[in-house]
Amino acid sequence: MLAFLGRDDVAPSETLLGGSVADAGVRCVLLCDRTGRMLSAAGDTAGLDQTTFASLASADFSASDQLAALLGEEEFTSLYHHGADRSMFLADIGGAAILAVLFDTRTTLGMVRIKTKSLLPRFAEYFEQMSQRGPSGQVVQMESGWPFEAESEVERLFNDL
Repeated sequence: MLAFLGRDDVAPSETLLGGSVADAGVRCVLLCDRTGRMLSAAGDTAGLDQTTFASLASADFSASDQLAALLGEEEFTSLYHHGADRSMFLADIGGAAILAVLFDTRTTLGMVRIKTKSLLPRFAEYFEQMSQRGPSGQVVQMESGWPFEAESEVERLFNDL
């Protein structure tokens, strides 16, 4: 799990994400940790509540872990959700983070999978290096109230249904 990031750690992740947006022709790419904290994003995220998205993506993977166990699998390493106009591909990064790729009809799931296949090991290696050396640069403190805010937002979403 990523307990904290340094300011110098955020820029390389944003560079990796930005390159994948351009390469795959996707709407945006987001990176969150497995606890539901938003870490980084690139591309067109206008109108997207990133805090809620990160919380729900984390919950989606947690539910998938339980489904995998019921089926006798250790884990599912990726998830795909298809909509009429927009879709998303979520990939686990070493149990520490989730890479979320949001895309529309301008590209295909196949292209997204090809592009993320090379990106995932790069992020896994990057996170491993960070965990060994600690944060680089001034530590970016995560807001202490983020779990409460995320829980409140998710509750609000379900109450609006």
